[in-house]
Amino acid sequence: MLSEKEIRELVNEFGNRVNEGRPIRKIIEDGDLPRLSGATVLIGKVSDSVFGEGLKTKEGIALRLMFRGNRISTHDENRGAIPFKDQVLAQNHDHMLGLLKNILGTSQFEVPGLLPSSTVIPAENLQLIMLENVLRMYMAESSTSTSLYQHWLKAKADGLNTFSYAMHEIAVNSIEPNGVLPYLMDTPSTKDKVDKTIDPYYLVENNICTQQQYKQIRNASLMAFGTISQYLKEKGMVLVDTKTEHGINSFGKIVSADELYTMDSSRFWKLNDDGTIMKRDGKPVSFSKEFARGMVKEKGQQFTQEQSNEIAVRYIQGLQHLTGKAFEPDLRPRDQRIIESVNLILDYLM
Repeated sequence: MLSEKEIRELVNEFGNRVNEGRPIRKIIEDGDLPRLSGATVLIGKVSDSVFGEGLKTKEGIALRLMFRGNRISTHDENRGAIPFKDQVLAQNHDHMLGLLKNILGTSQFEVPGLLPSSTVIPAENLQLIMLENVLRMYMAESSTSTSLYQHWLKAKADGLNTFSYAMHEIAVNSIEPNGVLPYLMDTPSTKDKVDKTIDPYYLVENNICTQQQYKQIRNASLMAFGTISQYLKEKGMVLVDTKTEHGINSFGKIVSADELYTMDSSRFWKLNDDGTIMKRDGKPVSFSKEFARGMVKEKGQQFTQEQSNEIAVRYIQGLQHLTGKAFEPDLRPRDQRIIESVNLILDYLM
């Protein structure tokens, strides 16, 4: 395991280098990946995707290549690049996928020789179900508008005794900041430019999914949440909440569509030896993007180099806690890593 000193030295020495590189669209335009010429490039908040008519496996399954970036987004705004974030989340996801693929299914293809740190993810181009599937076991303090905490604050300020959140009727005095909830709550949200928390009926009424599809997603996700909660208990951590995305594959099955139980999509809190939540300055010791959200003080803010490096350190520490393994960085230039990974994937699948 890398010590904090070793992690800081790694980030300070190689942080700028691993952030440098061309966007995937530019790499394709420059002719370095000729087999992707003419493909559609979709730019996301954090990750980019490439797909198109010519991208199919030998069996005729439509491919989507997902490119994890170092960008970090909070409050639906991009805040800059975090050194090693792409590799950390790739390894984080790869580890959790190994625990959950039999429960949630996966759109990903296994490619021999592709490293767990690969920031290029080969997957089927699913028919996406346009919802964010959110499960909560604790009411974490959060500054995001979709959070239970912000809805609770408003209900309290309005003098309400109860309030409704994603079809859950909650007594205001029955929950507290960073406290455990009465039960594991499913609280889906939309995948709009600005997400909003909704109830399952909204999904059905607006033809986002059928009642049966949501039931399947919910039930499988509850099982996955329990599986990871038990795993984390052995690591001295607790799962606070998580967000997963899903789609329908070429066989008509609902499978997970993107990252699973990463520090961007979930919150993990550290436990004391007696099982209580470990706190620092009165707040839970957390491994999640919430640490970065707390650094945002004004609209449009971009993280400084110092802030970006500090976030990188927390991400790497979190990965080691979650997996129990030392972080193994790939120090090749980002362009080289992308080009070689794409060629390895396409040689195997096409």
